[in-house]
Amino acid sequence: MAVINWHEFWTPIRLSLQVSLLSSLIVLILGVGTAWWMSRRSFRGKTILETAIMLPLVLPPTVVGFILLVMLGRRSWFGKFIEWLFAAPIIFSWWAAVIASIVVAFPLVYQTMKVGFSAVDRDMEAAARSIGANEWQVFRYITLPLTIRSLISAYILGFARGLGEFGATLMIAGNIPGKTQTIPTAIYVAVDAGNTTMAWAWTCSIIIISFLMLFLTRQRS
Repeated sequence: MAVINWHEFWTPIRLSLQVSLLSSLIVLILGVGTAWWMSRRSFRGKTILETAIMLPLVLPPTVVGFILLVMLGRRSWFGKFIEWLFAAPIIFSWWAAVIASIVVAFPLVYQTMKVGFSAVDRDMEAAARSIGANEWQVFRYITLPLTIRSLISAYILGFARGLGEFGATLMIAGNIPGKTQTIPTAIYVAVDAGNTTMAWAWTCSIIIISFLMLFLTRQRS
């Protein structure tokens, strides 16, 4: 029976949790802000913009990864700026994995929060404005508390989606052990190398983490 290398086992888990925690916080802020703005606005081209926002949800992850690679690569102006700013390229770093997770998780967070904001009673918001509350106070004390369940669900879904991201991450972050290798990419390499023991160990770990996240979501729904 093959023995599990525990150092090799924990490294991708640690990196995956690190990437997922950071990306889920960033995507939650972006998703909440965008969903609130979109749910309170009506303008020409809104349907086209919303379709573009939801596009990463249906595109193959490798397509998303390729687009990000072109946008963030060393030949793009943005990639050159990042490399000049930090003296290192952003691709093939764990920050690239964070960006990939943000992009693929954003549609889920956005849609969850949009539904939550749409369910808020507008009369309560209007009543708060009528007694002198500004837009930030209305959002902070009325809108946000009424959407707390959606907020929690959005965060957990964003975390779980980032945890399971594979295709886009592999395209722009690579699969460097100890640096950019997350659980999904580690499973891929283990299976390709015939190391079923490690593949099963990582598979069980990500199933347990994902189950807990989804269980919490259903408990809050």
